[in-house]
Amino acid sequence: MTKDANTLSVSERLAAWGATLGPGDLPAATLAKSRDILVDIVGLCISARGTDYVAAAKAAAEPGDHIIVGHAERVSASSAALVNGTAAHGEDFDDTFEGGPVHSGVVIVPALLAAAQKYQLTNDRVMLGIAIGTEVLCRLALTLPKAVHKAGFHPTAVLGAFAATFGIAVARGAPEKVIVDALGIAGSMASGIIEYLGDGSWTKRMHPGWSAQSALRAVAMAEAGFVGPRLVFEGTHGAFKTFAPSIEPKTERLFDGLGKTFVMDGITFKPYPCGTMVQPYIDVAMKLRARNVPLDGIRRIVCKTAEGIVHRLWEPIELKRQPPTAYAAKFSTPFGVALGLVRGHAELGDFTEEAIRDPDLLRLCEVVDFEIDPDNPYPAAFTGHVRVEYEDGRVEEAEQGHMRGGVEEPLTRDEIDAKFRANVAFGGHGNASALLAACDAIASMKGGHEMISELAK
Repeated sequence: MTKDANTLSVSERLAAWGATLGPGDLPAATLAKSRDILVDIVGLCISARGTDYVAAAKAAAEPGDHIIVGHAERVSASSAALVNGTAAHGEDFDDTFEGGPVHSGVVIVPALLAAAQKYQLTNDRVMLGIAIGTEVLCRLALTLPKAVHKAGFHPTAVLGAFAATFGIAVARGAPEKVIVDALGIAGSMASGIIEYLGDGSWTKRMHPGWSAQSALRAVAMAEAGFVGPRLVFEGTHGAFKTFAPSIEPKTERLFDGLGKTFVMDGITFKPYPCGTMVQPYIDVAMKLRARNVPLDGIRRIVCKTAEGIVHRLWEPIELKRQPPTAYAAKFSTPFGVALGLVRGHAELGDFTEEAIRDPDLLRLCEVVDFEIDPDNPYPAAFTGHVRVEYEDGRVEEAEQGHMRGGVEEPLTRDEIDAKFRANVAFGGHGNASALLAACDAIASMKGGHEMISELAK
């Protein structure tokens, strides 16, 4: 582009960087993280393959020759991205980013797998797109801390459309003009309201898939010459003002160290299949259980929490104490605390219609309450603090200042692979080793897109 650097728009600055990138620009740590993201997402797609929401998404799909992970059917590229993104996010067991929060893999991986087949990309370009798309999604989340949720939108859905578009365009080796237009077009496709919180309905599950398929269309349209607004982010009616009107965007976070420091290296892999910020509370409740704290004679259980998560994980409190569906239970801190105290674990089999009627769990849910901690570091870190108050005046208390699986306490490669195998088994697939080998072949940066078909077997 011929414009002076000081007059470039946000999308033009991103495009100027993205158009120069090649697989050799990825640090080893970033490649390793990208491999783990790919493995995690494939396992999650398999775990959900027998669910009703995946069946519904498949039934609505368009015919084609692109794979759905773990299924025999072939569908169109956009439908593959939509179904795989929906499956991967469906149980809320996917990666997250402290500092966002956003879920990256569930958008970027389905988008790049579909793009790889559509455009016959080599595996090194696929992994480049996964890494760069993930990096941009994390950085966009840092740019708009808490504000997208506050406006009533799902950050993964909104910001994911831009990030997946960028990842596909970079993987394609698109020129700057195409990248700018594609991002501009994606701005009119970005969406995702959080009204699902009110009744545990399914729309959150489809958000990443919708973003992934939108990215495919945005890039295709831009490559065909369709023009998008260059001020799609910072313009008067751009994404920053539309989806995060309560703050001034911290645009410097989007570009600070871009290409030198990869913030995506700090992505967290979830140990439990539920809402991100619920997880430290489950850990803390399990610590209390390990101390053999009694579950009788409890007057109240108080959780210190961040103000920024109250509307999603605590309100309305009556609904959170009595989740109407198994899916709603995943976004109930009272239910997570009860699981940790009563069962000592929180697995895929614990978030079921049967579990939300368990009298032992519901009895504890009824006495769980919260108080806002004004010093809570959210969204920079996700914390947990549980205080159990007894009728006789005794108090038992525990806390955790981070989310397990993240920078402070990361899951090892062996733990990530073990999670993959457990998810594959949960989904009824009999050959986790073959699927893992296919993921590693893609992540090796060698060969072509043909290996992606192995993920459907």
